[in-house]
Amino acid sequence: MPAERKRLHVGSLLFYNNAKRFLVGPAVNTIFRPWVKGLDNVPAEGAAILACNHLSFSDSVFIPVAIPRPVRFLAKNDYWKRKGVSGLWSRWFFDITGQIPMDRSGGAASQNSLDNGAAALGNGDLLGIYPEGTRSPDGRLYRGKLGVAQLALRAQVPVIPMALIGTDKVQPIDRNIPRIHRVGLIIGEPLHFEGYYGNVGDRFAQRAVTDQIMSQIMRLSGQEYVDVYASVAKQKLEAQKREQK
Repeated sequence: MPAERKRLHVGSLLFYNNAKRFLVGPAVNTIFRPWVKGLDNVPAEGAAILACNHLSFSDSVFIPVAIPRPVRFLAKNDYWKRKGVSGLWSRWFFDITGQIPMDRSGGAASQNSLDNGAAALGNGDLLGIYPEGTRSPDGRLYRGKLGVAQLALRAQVPVIPMALIGTDKVQPIDRNIPRIHRVGLIIGEPLHFEGYYGNVGDRFAQRAVTDQIMSQIMRLSGQEYVDVYASVAKQKLEAQKREQK
């Protein structure tokens, strides 16, 4: 199975690079004029995890444009489940660009998704992860989930913390059509966790690693940190909205 995933990724590389060079990249750079700091912190080769805050659906457009190497994301598997013509287009696009479906329901399904992420790292890829697990509902930074630590310790790869700035102004959660607003990407120095490699399955070690990653993302982004999961915060906000109706 890992070899099959690798062939798929290599087969999609030409499409990815051409779309970035001739279509998506020029459009994004012309319209949004993104600025980038710390690009030299991304390794020219070899596997690494790019761990970033998550403010907008458009985050997964700005990051690949800024990073010279192809980036494979762990993306929620809802994108592969859409129906109709839009569903066919969504599945084709995410597959051809080498993205990896992430099942967030927990248990064996989520573990299988992480296995696929580990396989990508084993192939030497850059793997993009939003440790919060979902977009921030209010622009604050929320508690990181343990998947990023599990992958970092299992694959024994560095984690590069990153912070997107202003993408929530481009495309807030309830907005489908982006606004024109300049955005930025700050890339921090790689984090290494060799001291935890012997504790891959230890949840206390996973939490310590995850919290270190989130601390660096907070430092780069300047966001207020909230020590609860973003999914829980979203549920509370939705409940408040229902009560107000």
